[in-house]
Amino acid sequence: MSINNFGSLCSGIEAASFVLEPLNIHPLWLSEIADFQSRFLAEKHPEVPNLGDMNDIPQMIENDEVEVPDLICGGTPCQAFSLAGWRNGINDDRGQLTLKYIDIINACDNKRIANGQNRTIFFWENVEGALTDKTNAFGCFLAGLAGLDEPIVSPLGKIKRTKDKDGNEILIYPKWSNSGVLYGRDRNIAWRILDAKYFGLPQQRRRIYVLGGGTDFHPEKVLFEEGGLIIDPFKPRPQRQPSLFDDNQEEEDVISFELTKEVGGHHIEAFRSYSDCLYAAYGTKWNGNAAAFNGSLYFAQNGRLRRLDPLECERLMGFPDNYTLIDKCKDTQRYQAVGNSWAVPVIKWIAERLRNTPESTFFFNQPTIVVEDARIFLLDDFNKHVEGRYINASKMPYDYHLANMVDIVDVDCPEKFYITKEGCTGILRRKYEHNAGMNERLEVVLKECSDKEKLSKLGIET
Repeated sequence: MSINNFGSLCSGIEAASFVLEPLNIHPLWLSEIADFQSRFLAEKHPEVPNLGDMNDIPQMIENDEVEVPDLICGGTPCQAFSLAGWRNGINDDRGQLTLKYIDIINACDNKRIANGQNRTIFFWENVEGALTDKTNAFGCFLAGLAGLDEPIVSPLGKIKRTKDKDGNEILIYPKWSNSGVLYGRDRNIAWRILDAKYFGLPQQRRRIYVLGGGTDFHPEKVLFEEGGLIIDPFKPRPQRQPSLFDDNQEEEDVISFELTKEVGGHHIEAFRSYSDCLYAAYGTKWNGNAAAFNGSLYFAQNGRLRRLDPLECERLMGFPDNYTLIDKCKDTQRYQAVGNSWAVPVIKWIAERLRNTPESTFFFNQPTIVVEDARIFLLDDFNKHVEGRYINASKMPYDYHLANMVDIVDVDCPEKFYITKEGCTGILRRKYEHNAGMNERLEVVLKECSDKEKLSKLGIET
């Protein structure tokens, strides 16, 4: 299927263009309303129109005011798209965006079908929590995309009745599997959680990726792989399992990285080989969550503790150095824009497979769900296929790549990103007040960098 252009929704800093344009898939239009991101798009993509509010796009398409693309990509907030919203309309703005995402795809399809073209391909990314939302957000989203009359309910548990804080009865819906495929009356859809730490980024960033199109499109060939069993390199290997690559390979221990490095005369130390998921508020709430205690978003440089700077966060997501450094920008804007963006190598992996889809034919067992004209298959990490082969629907691809935190370091990190003695003392104080666990090496470095007199008054031994 020929894909030559795309429309981008919730464009942000436009990771889509960064990945797709080198593959000769060009943006027809973008859609973004945030100030910094809009200025970024105007500077980096001045020739591509920014349509602004995506709520206006279905009407624009219907009125032939914008060109209809081969591919629609974007990631709207899914959690607010609930069963109540499905039946009664969405009051939450986030849920309204999800409805509007479906409206845009429908509007594109109406135009393309009228012109004798195939339906639009669509690509959507979101946090993995979309699959565990208790209001069945993902089931509503799937049904909306597939054109079904009623939401789909996951069979992985029972619907529970409970009451909210005001005494109103509410329903708690079961979670969805991490991967699956839907063959529908109008569209086929596949989804899979992938983790960036297997794609050459030292960041544990699990996201759900949804790909779909008309019934002539087979998204499972793009998102899933055919092969053997492989072992997670970050987990212990208690017993031998078959390997796709070498059935006679020697047993290996869990992967181990060196966490210290000398770079340009600077001694660099990381506290973990990969970070927790980079979050949009990292620049303002860097010491208020789990990352403050496990050390995943700190470096020690020449014995002093510091945060990652914006350039290092760009590297952590797979962008070039200073990709977000535009005129009159603030560090917090860069942190937020990068933290809200897509992990570049993961998107590139999907895009390349979309551009050159492998010639695979998957044979699934009996469908997990049959509803209306849709057959839905929920998948495990590895699913027995044919002749000893498996469908890989796990969080890691067969051709995985690993990276190390110390390799993204910027030794020219500005002084403002170093944590003061008072800041180090405050992190330790919170750790002891909440009796929280902490990375052992981080605790040692924090004590070395803290105000010893204040620690003594707090009863913290140094």
